[in-house]
Amino acid sequence: MGGEPRNHAHAPARGVGAPLPPSVRLGYGLGSLCTGTFPTVPGLLLLYYLTNVMAVPAAVAGLALFLPKVWDVLVNPVVGVLCDRSRLRGGPRRPFLLAGACTLPPLFALLFAAPPLRGTAAAVYVALLFLLAATSYAVFQVPYVAMPAEMTDESAERGRLLAWRVGFLGVAILLSGAAAPAIAHAGGDTPASYRLMGVAVAAVLAFGMFAAWAGTRRAPAVTYTKAEPSLRAQLTAARSNKPFLYLAGMWTAQALAIGVMLAGVQYFATYVLGSAGAVTPLFVCMIGPLALVMPLWNRLARARGVKYAQFCASWVFLGATVVLVLTPWGGAWPAYATIAAVGVAYGGMQLLPLRMLADNLAADAVRTGRQRAATFTGLWTAVETLAFALGAGAFAAVLAVSGFRSSDAAHAVEQPGSALTGIVLGMSLLPAVLALASLWLLNRYREDADEPLTAAPDVTTPETQEDETDRDS
Repeated sequence: MGGEPRNHAHAPARGVGAPLPPSVRLGYGLGSLCTGTFPTVPGLLLLYYLTNVMAVPAAVAGLALFLPKVWDVLVNPVVGVLCDRSRLRGGPRRPFLLAGACTLPPLFALLFAAPPLRGTAAAVYVALLFLLAATSYAVFQVPYVAMPAEMTDESAERGRLLAWRVGFLGVAILLSGAAAPAIAHAGGDTPASYRLMGVAVAAVLAFGMFAAWAGTRRAPAVTYTKAEPSLRAQLTAARSNKPFLYLAGMWTAQALAIGVMLAGVQYFATYVLGSAGAVTPLFVCMIGPLALVMPLWNRLARARGVKYAQFCASWVFLGATVVLVLTPWGGAWPAYATIAAVGVAYGGMQLLPLRMLADNLAADAVRTGRQRAATFTGLWTAVETLAFALGAGAFAAVLAVSGFRSSDAAHAVEQPGSALTGIVLGMSLLPAVLALASLWLLNRYREDADEPLTAAPDVTTPETQEDETDRDS
């Protein structure tokens, strides 16, 4: 979890608590252009690309997206171990940033530049490229998440560093989620338009990743953090913290619900609202409120408690998803308003579980006398990655069961009424059921289990401060 301070050759010595150079803050923050963009664009477009451009059956498409993400969960601890043991020139983190920057952008461009394949052959191509891209992303993301706790041991300075990261993360999610579908649909959902989109997004990834590598060259290393060396070891540690299990279960259900909606929003726009281009305003409605409502959720958490605020956010999300089932009768504008309500709830659901996690980790440290934050945050990230992967797979299963007909860009097909019903239910009632499950788990979570929490709601450890704002797995 911690180690003796180290200064690598690339990092000049500096006094404890000294501010980081502005170039380091900016460079590190720009790395979020990758961690915000890479999870967002495939989550929005890859399933639709397979079923509506490459004529892949929905069940096969869901499997092609799910398997690489399972691999992503498994490879993250491996990358962490390799980083911890690295003796490469440039330290244990930055050489991995460079390796990811050199490999992920071309792999992403190739992901949406499939050769003239259709059906299962296209699914195999995409699954292979997605697996390679996910591995490359892990090579960048794992050390990137670890760096703030190692660059400074001063809490306020770490907060300033993470503020840059959060700002660029929000910009990346909003712009990539709005611009990528617009480019992909500009040419009429053709393979050429998706290839153009892939190249454009790859350029953004390359800019952010190389900027993070170059910008942190003057970053010092004042401490060294380590997590448990394997996923199995992380799970063993988690079993000793029962409140964490309920909290992680709640977050898994909510992340799965968001993953389902993210995978389904393109189908909802095309077949329910009648326009593939409607996905851009829908996504803006969902993500746009985040920055505006997070201070309000924070204020409610301070006034009534974090768990109470989390209950409120979850109920708002549940109510909005239930109302969304009425879209075929209510029309487009009520649907936009309902999705905006989902976005308001989503702001709380992104922020509040992380505050609860920080409280839980502080209580665990008091109870056990051990600093295990990196272990639990690593497991939290792995669970989140798996949940979003299952979300795409779950929506693909809904499409398959409801009789959705896949097609290529040149031969659009008319969908049966059962498929349209499946799309509506997949975007509304399925996330609502998952939200109900998360509320049950939240009710089981006890903030004072085994030992009263002594930490203030905003207290975080060095490791969790960095991980609390990470939205890329």
